[in-house]
Amino acid sequence: MPHTILQAMRATCSPRRTRSGFASMGLALGLSIGFVTALAGCASGSSVTTSDNRYDLGAPVVPASTMNLAPVKVLSVMAPKNLDTDAIIYRLQYADAQQTARYTNSRWTMSPAELLTQRLRGALASRGPVLSGADPVRAPILQIDLTDFEQIFDAPGESHGEVSVRATLSQHGQVISQRTFVARAPSRSADAAGGAGALAAASDDLIAQMAAWLNAQRFADSQ
Repeated sequence: MPHTILQAMRATCSPRRTRSGFASMGLALGLSIGFVTALAGCASGSSVTTSDNRYDLGAPVVPASTMNLAPVKVLSVMAPKNLDTDAIIYRLQYADAQQTARYTNSRWTMSPAELLTQRLRGALASRGPVLSGADPVRAPILQIDLTDFEQIFDAPGESHGEVSVRATLSQHGQVISQRTFVARAPSRSADAAGGAGALAAASDDLIAQMAAWLNAQRFADSQ
């Protein structure tokens, strides 16, 4: 697990008594680099014999509300280059908040944007008609830009999944509303499995927020 490797690095890289202080610093630096490499190779938190674990967002959650949404065209979720991958990304917030890493032996079944697109369309379809961008029927258009989708370690052994998007709703070529949504959920374990579960829960929370937002909109006649 990421925090276990970091603890080992700290223990191993403690200064040793040598004739030269520079020699000690060089040794510590070399050990630090070695453990960063080890972290990249062992970040899955699983045995080295485990290979290529694949995760998705799990079974769809049945909506608790019975809202009836107006027809909407849901475009494919867009994502920046750093999220356009099947890697499960994590961040050691307590150690270096500006650095991200990815699990070596654990990945998503597809990119986060694709997973979120499927989840969003499925959830909204249970509340009202969901159309594609190519559908000739006139309807408001929902565009989602994914801005964050990662497991964040707040402390060794303590992490959460965080998902954020910017949602833009437009009709007849004009923006009706735009809003940023953020959702977080705690991880049950400090590894890839815990991160995947937390990100699935956060995604469902995010989609529930967007459904409530859509339900509050007032659309002009689509015809």
